[in-house]
Amino acid sequence: MVNFVLVAGARLGAWAWGEVVPYLRAAGHGVYPLTLSGLADKRGVPAGQATHVQDIVAEVERQGLRDVILVGHSYSGMPVGQAAERIGDRLARVVFVDSSVPTDGESFVSTLPDGGAAVEATIAESGGFWPLAPAAHYDGEGLTDEQIARLVRGSTPHPGATLTEPAVLAGPLGELPATYILCVVPGADPDDAEPDEDVAELLNSKRWRLAKMDTGHWPMFSQPRELAQILLDAAVE
Repeated sequence: MVNFVLVAGARLGAWAWGEVVPYLRAAGHGVYPLTLSGLADKRGVPAGQATHVQDIVAEVERQGLRDVILVGHSYSGMPVGQAAERIGDRLARVVFVDSSVPTDGESFVSTLPDGGAAVEATIAESGGFWPLAPAAHYDGEGLTDEQIARLVRGSTPHPGATLTEPAVLAGPLGELPATYILCVVPGADPDDAEPDEDVAELLNSKRWRLAKMDTGHWPMFSQPRELAQILLDAAVE
């Protein structure tokens, strides 16, 4: 048995894993979906990047978890990657679900093509938050209208400081046992899809594995059973 700590991406909370959790629990594992500070039911709690890292570490310690598989989707790959090295021998594996990966000294937005200028301007104009995404943002991602409605309905504005504050890593991320799940936009050829350059470099490590999903960026909604199976496979790597 392992213990999955599941952390969804920007604007989302623990609720986003609702359809994945039953598959993992049915296989006999512990499952702990986590809402980060400032989001969903923790809306209003001040948060920066370091806060989100500590949220994850604190959950592992509070629950007394060992054999932990940390799972970070999208934005949450940033704090999950940092937390993974901080929980020491409690970690079994870290899984990045179509996510950013942290680089020491770099923020979530600093790796964007414009260096994050557009997102930072939006945050400044929106009272310190990354505003909600419209329904059209989820088009072409393999989601049904009902799934898109759930995403829009459940989302909360994202604390801007978590996106602009830099990651802090003590060692090379490639030394951690990891699986990277690359989601391939429906209609594209998964065989031709390749991860971003920073992820591709990490995949050169003997401790990293690549898995691909033929779906869009929110597989916990579009393909929860298939995502759960990849997570279960990661548990026996």
